[in-house]
Amino acid sequence: MSHHRAGDPAPRETALYLPVKRFLEKLGFAVKGEICGCDVVALRGDEPPVVVVCELKLAFNLELLLQGVNRTAACDEVWLAVRMRARRGREHDPRVRKLCRLLGFGLLGVCAAGQVEVLVEPKPWRPRRDQHRRSRLISEHQSRVGDPARGGMSKMPIMTAYRQQALACAASLSNGPRRTSEVKMIVPQAPKILLHNVYGWFSRVERGVYRLTDAGTSALSRWPQPAFESGRVSAENNHLST
Repeated sequence: MSHHRAGDPAPRETALYLPVKRFLEKLGFAVKGEICGCDVVALRGDEPPVVVVCELKLAFNLELLLQGVNRTAACDEVWLAVRMRARRGREHDPRVRKLCRLLGFGLLGVCAAGQVEVLVEPKPWRPRRDQHRRSRLISEHQSRVGDPARGGMSKMPIMTAYRQQALACAASLSNGPRRTSEVKMIVPQAPKILLHNVYGWFSRVERGVYRLTDAGTSALSRWPQPAFESGRVSAENNHLST
């Protein structure tokens, strides 16, 4: 719960200074504010001392991040300190913490009562490779026919490789019901696509025979397809995104 009341002066970044100063002093640093444009500079040890720079902001934002990046060449550690808010602040966002780890920045949350919580330790970090996500990127890229989706699209269906193959199946059924084995000659993944019917474009007439639904006809009107009477649609990967 915020302790700021109507009529009180708006909180300022300077309110974070003393809690951060006390926190760093407990770690053995000599701390001073506003040194050469840095909000907080802390030194520890003999020549050459360990140099820590901390930048203060009421909320995590791009400007705070850019300030931290700008300080990296002049110090040994960069800390970012923000006012801690109950669940709404970006300091609670796992992506923000991951970004700080990636940059090697420390992140401090300063509570209204003055307590300081270490959200991220300042140390070099390299994310572990996610082979599954990497494989999905490669597979989807290689499986798409052409480049049907313009980067930056939102709130519109994306033309994935899976959708392309489903449309190919729909086109092959546009003249009437067909056996799965016939559609498979055009689209190798047809049995799975027809069975799962992700978009509701297909209806089973009898075992191994499918027809196009009204939704499928509408989809073909929206995304016209060539006649798929010959040739095959490549489908090397069985885990295509819908």
